[in-house]
Amino acid sequence: MKETMRLQAFLARAGVASRRKAEELILKGLVRVNGEVARLGQKVGPAHVVEVAGKRVELPQERVVLALHKPRGYTTTRSDPHARRTVYELLPEIPSLQAVGRLDRDSEGLLLFSNDGELTFRLTHPRYGVKKVYRVWTERGTLPEALCRRLLGGVALEDGPARALACRPAPGGALLTLGEGRKREVRRMLKALGYPVKRLVRLQIGPIRLGSLPPGRWRRLSPEEVQALLEEVGLE
Repeated sequence: MKETMRLQAFLARAGVASRRKAEELILKGLVRVNGEVARLGQKVGPAHVVEVAGKRVELPQERVVLALHKPRGYTTTRSDPHARRTVYELLPEIPSLQAVGRLDRDSEGLLLFSNDGELTFRLTHPRYGVKKVYRVWTERGTLPEALCRRLLGGVALEDGPARALACRPAPGGALLTLGEGRKREVRRMLKALGYPVKRLVRLQIGPIRLGSLPPGRWRRLSPEEVQALLEEVGLE
C-alpha cells in the first residue's frame, strides 16, 4: 500500500469482506489499527497495523485475476469432503484467491478468480448487473422463439422471478444472457419452461470471454482486461 485509504476499503481490498460488511465489523469493535479499536471512516496507510478479531490483515502485493475454463465434474469450492475434484486443483497457489461466482459441478466454461475482495464482491453482486453469457443445450432440443420471449419477460422461480437480458435459439438449445448469478439459475429457468438443460457452458463474464482457452486450463488476465473489469463495476 503506497498511500492511505479508508479502512473499510482496505478490508474489502484485502478480501476480508465487502465494504458494507467491513463497516459492520468496524462498528462492532472487531477491527483494531495499531492496537487501538478502529473508527468508521478512519484512514490507514503503510505505517498502520490492521487486525480483525486479533488476526493481522494485509493487502495482496498485487491484484491478480485469472480465467479458468472449468471442465465438467469439478466443484467451485476450495474444500468439500463430498467433492471428488475442485477447481482449485487446476489453479496455481496464490494467497487469498477467491472464485468470482460459481458454476455447478455439471456446468462448464468461464470462471474468474481474484485476490481482490472488493472486485470479487462487485462482479458477483446483482446490484452491479454484470452480464454473463451462456450456451445451453436442452433435452428437448432448440428452444422455440416463443419461449425465448418468455425468458425475456420473466419466469417465476421459488426464490422470485428471473429473466434473461437476451435470448436467441441456437442448435440444440439457446444462447442466454443474464445479469444475475443465482444458484443454478439458468437450469431452473429452462426447467420451468419444460426444457431441462443437458449441457451448459458459460462463454462470457462482463467484458471477459472464454475464447479458445482449453478445458482445465487457466490464464492470467492482461492489465487491459483487468482495467476493463474494474471499469465495469465502477472501481478505479
